[in-house]
Amino acid sequence: MNYLKISAKIRICNYEELLSEEKVLVDQAKEATFRAYAPYSKFNVGAAALLANGKVITGNNQENIAFPSGLCAERTTLFYAHSQYPGEAIPALAVAAYTEGDFLDRPISPCGACRQVILETEMRSGRPVKIILYGKKEIYVIESIKDLLPLAFDSMD
Repeated sequence: MNYLKISAKIRICNYEELLSEEKVLVDQAKEATFRAYAPYSKFNVGAAALLANGKVITGNNQENIAFPSGLCAERTTLFYAHSQYPGEAIPALAVAAYTEGDFLDRPISPCGACRQVILETEMRSGRPVKIILYGKKEIYVIESIKDLLPLAFDSMD
């Protein structure tokens, strides 16, 4: 019998320790939370994607009374980016969540469906997507979705 050890490399930092382009993305993701449509959960999530051309695209979660017809902030953002800029790689994506009058202390992580879409984004461009997950007390910076989605389902499957 053999074993496979899986590990993830995640940089944990505070806002002041972020690179300037990471700060811009976090700020844009935070701002996007205020445009979310989350009347049922009251859990607003915003995302900001940096395109290779330097443009920043934002999105947020969109709920629907016919649950689960809504869509997460990460997928809203990435799908819009790909529809408007189909040839542009996405080097980085930031995510922030706001509820009960404040941003969360600790970062939230993308759901499984969003992780799969981020993986497809990486595969499309042939380069990793840096993921920046914002929390007031700590921020996680992950260099590739492969750290959050080991043994991923991809085109080789």
